[in-house]
Amino acid sequence: MSGVLVVMEQRDGNWNRMSFEALTAGQQLAAKLGVECSAIVMGDGVGSLAVEVSSKKLAKIIAIEHTLLKAYTSDAYVAALDQAVKQAAPAYVIFPHTYQVRDFAPALATRFRSVLISDVIAMHDGPVFVRQLLQGKLNADYRHTAAGPCFVSIQAGTFRGDAVEAGTAAVETFAPTLDAAQIRNKPGELFRESAQTVDLSAAPVIVSVGRGIGEQENIPLVEELAKALGAELAASRPICDNGWLPMERQVGSSGQTVSPKLYLAVGISGAIQHLVGMKGSKTVIAINKDENAPIFEVADYGVVGDLFVIVPALTKAVLAARG
Repeated sequence: MSGVLVVMEQRDGNWNRMSFEALTAGQQLAAKLGVECSAIVMGDGVGSLAVEVSSKKLAKIIAIEHTLLKAYTSDAYVAALDQAVKQAAPAYVIFPHTYQVRDFAPALATRFRSVLISDVIAMHDGPVFVRQLLQGKLNADYRHTAAGPCFVSIQAGTFRGDAVEAGTAAVETFAPTLDAAQIRNKPGELFRESAQTVDLSAAPVIVSVGRGIGEQENIPLVEELAKALGAELAASRPICDNGWLPMERQVGSSGQTVSPKLYLAVGISGAIQHLVGMKGSKTVIAINKDENAPIFEVADYGVVGDLFVIVPALTKAVLAARG
């Protein structure tokens, strides 16, 4: 057994954006191990999607095609991937940690007398896979020692989807042996999270406020900066727990995971629970009066000072620049 195999996710011909985050993870793991990385896309009529991924640095992209895979069912996915993984014989199988993967991947791993190492936030040499416990208060290291492939799902935002290496990959088609009698479950209504007024995961610019703001009455100070930048307003957990902003605006392990082009953290200390939710940001700017705040360890640019002086001045400068 050798190599890394990434199982990408699509629905009705559209990629789940986390698929490319998982692909980046797969490429980086393969590079660490000195082996090849391949990928799988499955469904009915997914040839064009496979061709799209063939422009990435992969040994091959496998298009698993079958009419019973047109609509997602865990039975069909487990049966098809069971056959494909046995044929490919990878050492590691990587998934994006989506709701769909949570449904079928543990059952797939069980077929190989293994378990799914889920929601991984980091990979170290070994390889060692890191996941969080107790809502991000502890990190735990996991190493696969059993025979057979190791199954891993990657937490959203852990790797950047736009960091996938380009290349040229061969496209192969795999037709699994499936029978309608194998499919015990039927497609139902798609899982939907509770209604949200904003999807922070799609925001290119986010201004996020933390407990350094002091009082709820001071929130408009940061709102004005967000409006000037054309950004979405977000917050750390203490702000939402206090009811100063809606829970749907929380970023972190128990909130939304974001990966904007710019993340401006105002009065946020940088607890690990918060960092998990925003570490995929391309550029991070932090404003905090404590020069030893953990947020500065991940920030690309840091401003040490009083946010009540800096934020209004920054808002004024942004508005002046925009004319």
